[in-house]
Amino acid sequence: MAQNLYGPRVRMGNWNEDIYLEEELMKNFLEKRDKGELLIQRNRRLKGHLLKQTQLSVSQDGYIHYGDNVMLVNPDPSDPEADVFLAGDLCVCLTPDEIKAHLSDELEVPCGLSAAQTKNPVSRNTFMILSLDRNAIGQVLRYGEDFCLGIMGGSEDKMLYLASDHRTLLKSAKKSWLQEVYLVEEFSYLNCWQAAYLDPQLRLEYEGMPVPANAKILINHCHTNQGLVVHRHLFISTYFGKEVEVAAHTHLDLHKAEKPKNHWMLVTGNPRKDTSTMLDLPKPRAENTGAMEQAMGLNTERHS
Repeated sequence: MAQNLYGPRVRMGNWNEDIYLEEELMKNFLEKRDKGELLIQRNRRLKGHLLKQTQLSVSQDGYIHYGDNVMLVNPDPSDPEADVFLAGDLCVCLTPDEIKAHLSDELEVPCGLSAAQTKNPVSRNTFMILSLDRNAIGQVLRYGEDFCLGIMGGSEDKMLYLASDHRTLLKSAKKSWLQEVYLVEEFSYLNCWQAAYLDPQLRLEYEGMPVPANAKILINHCHTNQGLVVHRHLFISTYFGKEVEVAAHTHLDLHKAEKPKNHWMLVTGNPRKDTSTMLDLPKPRAENTGAMEQAMGLNTERHS
């Protein structure tokens, strides 16, 4: 099959039509660029909103309060169950649909969630603790109380709420097929969650006690009584790369206790200027008991 090796400047065939077509394409390109409707411009604008640096709330008394800005972090498990998993501390993040994000500047709802290895507080991973009556700002969050988790997602006039509902044949998590967790605009009972104490034997005793900041807790959905969970071995492709699935399901071990994949921390800000979250604090060094025992052994040998 013969190919046309000549351009529109070589006046052969429909050269005049080709010139007008190139001019029209260039005109459309310049119009979209001036309006900010190019795909690369939308990508930069959306990522700029979602990756905007935020400031976490600093807990003065060591507890979580209504109105605090926190990060939902699943701590690194000490004994992973799967060989292929995403290690480290994982943070729940807002994850827009990749195709819909290219077509519109605003987030499509319901919006998805995922977990990623990020410790920097940005718009896509900073949640606000909200009360149901909206009049408890500043009060301490307690075990067993209903609360909501809201996220702005880079927008100053739209609040999205963490929600879930019973799974159906048409609505479930993408990888595990368990109960889906997503973000919605409507404020309803599907947005209500509760914090539970980690030890099931002491759970009733801690009912009504303040929820500590930066400590392991359970986050259960009120309507379905399923726990928020991260599946480190189920990878999903997102707008920001490869991340793992977040769902609602309670995984129990042989002792009827929740597995580490159901453990969460409400991470607050660090009052120090050199770090941004309490996760960045260095862990205290363990005492070198081996060196002390060797020194004591040497001393006893000398005395003998």
